[in-house]
Amino acid sequence: MKAIERLLKYVSVHTTSDEAAQTRPSSQGQLHLARLLADEMRDLGLRDVRISEYGYVYGYLAATAGYEQCPKVGFIAHMDTSPDGKGSDIKPQIIKDYDGGPVTLPGTGLVLSPERFPHLPSLQGSTLVTTDGTTLLGADDKAGIAEIMTACEILVREKIPHGRVCIGFTPDEEIGKGADYFDVAGYGADFAFTMDGGPEGELEYENFNAAEASVEVQGVAVHPGTAKGIMVNALTVACAFNSLLPAWETPAHTEGYEGFYYLRKLEGNPEQARMTYSLRDHDSDELAARKHKLLQAAETLNEQYGPETIKLKIEDRYRNMADIVRQHSHLIDSARAAMRQVGIDPLIKPMRGGTDGATLSYKGLPCPNLGTGGYAYHGVMEHITAESMARCTNMIVALVGHYTRMRSES
Repeated sequence: MKAIERLLKYVSVHTTSDEAAQTRPSSQGQLHLARLLADEMRDLGLRDVRISEYGYVYGYLAATAGYEQCPKVGFIAHMDTSPDGKGSDIKPQIIKDYDGGPVTLPGTGLVLSPERFPHLPSLQGSTLVTTDGTTLLGADDKAGIAEIMTACEILVREKIPHGRVCIGFTPDEEIGKGADYFDVAGYGADFAFTMDGGPEGELEYENFNAAEASVEVQGVAVHPGTAKGIMVNALTVACAFNSLLPAWETPAHTEGYEGFYYLRKLEGNPEQARMTYSLRDHDSDELAARKHKLLQAAETLNEQYGPETIKLKIEDRYRNMADIVRQHSHLIDSARAAMRQVGIDPLIKPMRGGTDGATLSYKGLPCPNLGTGGYAYHGVMEHITAESMARCTNMIVALVGHYTRMRSES
């Protein structure tokens, strides 16, 4: 089965993660996909296939006879889709021999245009897969899953010699919980790669340090006709809080190594309001400064409106993996070599986000991130091509071959 065919099968399973849930995984659809993947892994001949109590899926391809001493390489992808968009009732639009021009998304009439996405003309001649404009596509990260599974099928079908290849699929990565209960020791890899990037060729081993902040605003609601000197409008206070943060340090105005404050959610009424922020920075000291900026804003407004008006809670999510991965430079060199072997130009760049690999690297499993061939993740403009997925699949096979040769030549 081709990787694109697997993707289209996997996106039919609703796996949106739920930030408010207290269970792990946070949504039942992830368990549905976990069971589907476990059955498929067994059919492909993977061993020790299991689903943990938290919804993680593990298994491995046993080393070919004579290659047992090769490094044990792992590949990881996540099963959930982002709560930033609708992940159910997905209706992919498949465009064969794409002409490189504008594409109308039939569910809404929105247009996927080269003006907004300048890379589109470079996809001319490919089989393009888009959404219908009403949902996410789910290629983040079901494209990664599909490519890993297809690579395993190729290794088995074509009887390509290899060392042990460890596979892991995680729940709840999109809500920052994907590596919380990952069984590094039981997984059994010496190192791994997450297949969770964007365009093919992405090689990321630097990521944001990340924290999440919740801001609860308690107002005083009374009839507006008699509100003078009494009312404290929680919505107005929430807007004031946001105005105390640097206006140009948001995702829409930053790039590269620049960090940001990201107001992800604002809800409420004049009596109570709540905001959720993502804080991101590659430099840990700069992230600490962003946390302090939020504390200052809360103190300022509590002095103005009363000591219990703002309640602020900040939680760390993940750390920059760079310090760990740089100690294992073969991961970067091997990924570059595998990409070039299959006709992909490596694109090394800092990740403006995070993956399970960031946390796993600090748990003893060095784990850079590789692109899966997709674009515009977390929105209705999400798209990917069958050809990019095929090249990324071949890249995985080439990576396995690289570590097989590394030991057999030593």
